[in-house]
Amino acid sequence: MFVDHVKIYVKGGDGGDGMVAFRREKFVPNGGPAGGDGGHGGNVVFQVEEGLRTLMDFRYKRHFKAERGEHGMSKGMHGKKSEDLIIKVPPGTVVINEETKAVIADLVEHGQTAVIARGGRGGRGNSRFATPANPAPELAEKGEPGQELNVILELKVLADVGLVGFPSVGKSTILSVVSAAKPKIGAYHFTTIVPNLGMVETDDGRSFAMADLPGLIEGAHQGVGLGMQFLRHIERTRVIVHVVDMSGVEGRDPYEDYVTINEELKQYNLRLTERPQIVVANKMDMPNAEENLEEFLKKVGDSVKVFPVSALSRQGLKPVLYEIADLLEVTPEFTLHEIEEETSNATVLYKHEKKGEEFEITRDDDGAFVLSGYSIERLFKMTDFSREDGIRRFARQLRAMGVDEALREKGAKDGDTVRLLEFEFDFVD
Repeated sequence: MFVDHVKIYVKGGDGGDGMVAFRREKFVPNGGPAGGDGGHGGNVVFQVEEGLRTLMDFRYKRHFKAERGEHGMSKGMHGKKSEDLIIKVPPGTVVINEETKAVIADLVEHGQTAVIARGGRGGRGNSRFATPANPAPELAEKGEPGQELNVILELKVLADVGLVGFPSVGKSTILSVVSAAKPKIGAYHFTTIVPNLGMVETDDGRSFAMADLPGLIEGAHQGVGLGMQFLRHIERTRVIVHVVDMSGVEGRDPYEDYVTINEELKQYNLRLTERPQIVVANKMDMPNAEENLEEFLKKVGDSVKVFPVSALSRQGLKPVLYEIADLLEVTPEFTLHEIEEETSNATVLYKHEKKGEEFEITRDDDGAFVLSGYSIERLFKMTDFSREDGIRRFARQLRAMGVDEALREKGAKDGDTVRLLEFEFDFVD
């Protein structure tokens, strides 16, 4: 089955730990430290590969983690940075932060890349903390943890033209006769599960990509049937070709079908109504088609362009292709997501949420004060609590951030319990 909406977990590599090392075994004031820095962890990077067409591979592997950086070494040797983890995705992939629903990246061009989860910075070795008063500190940082998050991948077909309409109106047949595409065709509902793409060339040498999209039914914008998959794909198309079964052989009214489909497009995304749309009245070789077309034209009025065709006998299709080519020449690209670039490198397109407050204070049920927040948790994870120098430095950092004062304002008194992740300590006033 075609997969165009999957959830995966990504994590940047942790930074390597800084090293505590000395040039001599004993602390000698002039000896100085020699512990090197840890290497940066690798990023998780998505890269567009034009040969891919589905997100099927992500059904079988949903966890991706870049390698951590190498630890710092003695003699001032720094650890190596880890290589980035490159993950190939098909063109048309949108990456969404599952928690915030923010769009991180919109990947459309071959070779385009986006950093989805950043690797952590390498921890500094003790040579970084030397001072005249303490030339050989017993202090080093742990590597910064890599960014981790759950993301939703949505694949939206890249096509200039999208064929829309109820199931079994003849979209697959039209694509098969105007291009080299070989879609599966059958006289039953929901024939198309995978959007089929085909290149179409007019007699005057103009060409465009056409997509035969999954059939739409009433309630699609609410997730009924294959509707949501269909609507994601139609977002990228510049021209909509609305195929209507004018024969009415299945007992449906052609005009009601036309109204229903357009209402689903509008309910899903009002901007879809901005796309130019033409109507293809298909199955004109069937009984009652001429009478139904006459009634249809009365109801839609002169503002709607309607092209009577018979896809099966290939009649009337050339004027449709010319009209599509003419519309594409004057129709601009429609931007799906407003993404801000965080880098001057034009090949990288991504947007991450800004970091939150440095810290916040809440209360547990047992009365303990709980510290949380990006900055304070990052400091905690990069502190080596096995060394006295590391503990003292962490305490200084908390005071500098204003944590002590904020705890007092929250009512903390001498001896109260304070928690930070798995660490628990007493508040000293």
